[in-house]
Amino acid sequence: MAGLVPRAVLFDFGGVIWNMRWDVARRLESEHGLPAEALRTTLYQSAAWREVERGRGDREAWLTAAHASLEKLTGHALPPLHTEWRAAQAAIAPNVELIRALRPSYRTAVLSNADITLRSRLSDGLGIVSLFDEIVCSAEVGCAKPEPEIYALACNRLGLPPAACVFVDDNESNVRAADAVGIRGVLHHIDRGDDLRAQLAAVGVRPVTP
Repeated sequence: MAGLVPRAVLFDFGGVIWNMRWDVARRLESEHGLPAEALRTTLYQSAAWREVERGRGDREAWLTAAHASLEKLTGHALPPLHTEWRAAQAAIAPNVELIRALRPSYRTAVLSNADITLRSRLSDGLGIVSLFDEIVCSAEVGCAKPEPEIYALACNRLGLPPAACVFVDDNESNVRAADAVGIRGVLHHIDRGDDLRAQLAAVGVRPVTP
């Protein structure tokens, strides 16, 4: 299967389709005397999140616990910083337009570690659910990246072998895991100025112009 022409592209949500605004997180941490990375770690590196992203935990309890963890770090009450951070986030318009341009020449999918609200965010929130042939959300399927099972599931749903797929993520561990199962991985950091169109072209994925 090595060397197959790419026929599908799988996209992470946060960091690839959705701008996480790490700059805003850093500003909030500085303003409130929090350690660097505190917003990210309290939200996404907790035992509660590991349950939520696999569809087993309570979303509201996770958010409440994350805020309590921030207050424990500072020793005093804080405004809802996670909410403020998330309110600053938005879709990455050039990447969304690129996904639109890839269709129908390529099959496209979302492959994301996300809570159970992901599908409604793509449909009701952003109105872009029709841009994807498949949505593989960790909370819906009960496993999460970088577990190899979720990559295999995504390829199976697309009806393609891993070697015919490309995967884009902002997490290096997830990209390495994709590579390990035979999917071509692309590490994309919007906050570092990465150009997704150029990155995909480098692995043979290009929109077909009329």
